[in-house]
Amino acid sequence: MLPKKLIKKRSVVAMAIAIAMVGLGIMTPPVTAVRGGGGTPPGLPTGSNNFKLRGTQPDANATNMATFVEGASCLGCHGSYDQPESAPYDTWITSLMAHSARDPVWQAAVSITNQDANLGGEFCIRCHAPGAWMKEKGITGDFSLFDTTDYEGVNCHFCHRAVNPVLGPDSAVGYPGNDDMDPDVEIIEALQNAVVPWADDLMPLGNGNAQYVLDPQDVRRGPFDGIPLNFHNPIPLIHSPYHSKSDLCITCHDVSNPLYMLQRDGTYALNAMDTPHPTGNPADMFPEQRTGSEWQMSQFADGGVVFDDGRFGGNLDGAISSCQDCHMPDQTGYGCFATFEPFQERTNLPHHGMTGSNNWVVAAVKHLMDPFEAENIGLTDELIEAAESRTNQMLRDASDMELSIVKGNLVVRVINQSGHKLPTGYPEGRRMWLNVKFFDPAGEIVLEHGHYDFDTAVAELSTTKVYEAIHGIDEAVAKVTGYKEGKSFHLSLNNVILSDNRIPPRGFTNAGFESVQAMPVNYTYADGQYWDDTTFAIPSNAAEAVVILYYQVSTKEYMEFLSDEAKDGSGLIAYNAWVDMGKSVPVDMDCAAIEIVAGNPADLNNDGVVNGMDLGILLGNWGGPGGDINGDCITNGVDLGMLLGAWRR
Repeated sequence: MLPKKLIKKRSVVAMAIAIAMVGLGIMTPPVTAVRGGGGTPPGLPTGSNNFKLRGTQPDANATNMATFVEGASCLGCHGSYDQPESAPYDTWITSLMAHSARDPVWQAAVSITNQDANLGGEFCIRCHAPGAWMKEKGITGDFSLFDTTDYEGVNCHFCHRAVNPVLGPDSAVGYPGNDDMDPDVEIIEALQNAVVPWADDLMPLGNGNAQYVLDPQDVRRGPFDGIPLNFHNPIPLIHSPYHSKSDLCITCHDVSNPLYMLQRDGTYALNAMDTPHPTGNPADMFPEQRTGSEWQMSQFADGGVVFDDGRFGGNLDGAISSCQDCHMPDQTGYGCFATFEPFQERTNLPHHGMTGSNNWVVAAVKHLMDPFEAENIGLTDELIEAAESRTNQMLRDASDMELSIVKGNLVVRVINQSGHKLPTGYPEGRRMWLNVKFFDPAGEIVLEHGHYDFDTAVAELSTTKVYEAIHGIDEAVAKVTGYKEGKSFHLSLNNVILSDNRIPPRGFTNAGFESVQAMPVNYTYADGQYWDDTTFAIPSNAAEAVVILYYQVSTKEYMEFLSDEAKDGSGLIAYNAWVDMGKSVPVDMDCAAIEIVAGNPADLNNDGVVNGMDLGILLGNWGGPGGDINGDCITNGVDLGMLLGAWRR
């Protein structure tokens, strides 16, 4: 383990080497399937069959399937015109989608995955760099094989080539009768003559795991029909309602580890090495993250939710019901540079920023990139700042907080306003927590819970509420891998959820969430509950309480794990980028204050009224300090007189 001070001194050198080695990428290629060294246990001897899933399969020789158009080629028509806050390219380029393969944190995690499970990085690359995976570059997890387009991650061409897999072969090519397209005669005739490689065994099983299906021809799909002029001609444009549905997003936002099989007792056991999963169904695999399923089991998916304050949806008038309603809200603007007749300004243009909760990685990507490459793809500081502002606002819109004084204690209620758990996603250091400060009449802090040191990135969380999921390794996997049983950041090896107290969304039921492997663990929520209450004792001299709900994407603990465990140096690069970008500064999702009025000292049980219950406490402590009211540390007749004088008040 390298001391952190030493690591920091190596920052500039490490990043310079990384840029030089990868060129248009941003980091040193990870070593595939590292075996031992530096005290690391040997990785599992898994093979590519362990990670084989359904959906369109990679084929480096299939020209149409293996060719993805560079996202920057879309810049000329779909960006850099006079609407940077709504232009699709200008907002996409500052999204995590655009940099899902450049993300240094993810690259370090892939490196560790390859160390822990041979060829395991392919499973990660399938979703984060689909273009590279389709060209068979993701099989080994070797980033040195990537080109510029591969590093674009989830780019324009990939999303707009995706088809609705549940419609089967009709959806793959757009045959007549497919209700997922606009029945344009010329498009149908052209596609009917195409040779389509399709088989039933490619149909995805269950949710997620990047089991996407792509059109075998270069046909573009989008949510709008009636496009007045096809500038892509002869490439067909198809109207696709699928692109307005959450099903598209769930493709990659429900992730299950295919190394494990669900057992009858509810545990997850390792499958045979280099062998396909016994069922191939994600519901039988270990649930790494369940964002999509959380939404499916929420009120948002069952009729939607109306917000009177307009916090989500942009121009949308009505219920918020899909992923896109929140993360691609309706904007006013033009989808491309064509602002002349017959093109009309839209009020329902989806915002392509796909805003989430990560407020530092895109800036880190630009920080690590060659400046000329960043300029070439239109990644500017101004656009990044706008994206960070949207991210912080999204986090603040995702929750509300209420404070109250109950029986002499401070009660903090956090309300989940999002369509999934709060927070959601893979628990790679993501957490929310309550920072509570009590002030005396002079404005001095008399007690604090959940203190965070912004210089050291150390949080003192032992006396406050932290919302997070903690994954780990059970005894059986510990024996096989050589790692310790218990909490673990080794995502490819984790097979047990140790705790999960994240706040569920509206519409939550225990049965529903259990059915999709998303139930609370070592915590309890009642059916219908989408809030959580935490009680704090009030110090005797407190006059005011100020509470902040903080959210942090990447904790110091997780970043140090990457730095220490990735043997190829990628974790070092990620750690230093985290330091240089401010150590993942927590976002204040909510902030509220409440005045504390001194209670009646005769109200011994703090229930707000002096009655027989308090008299019983006083008499039970006669002669001792437990019923003392006047502060002389003994319960006697003076205290009894004071209690009777305050009776029923």
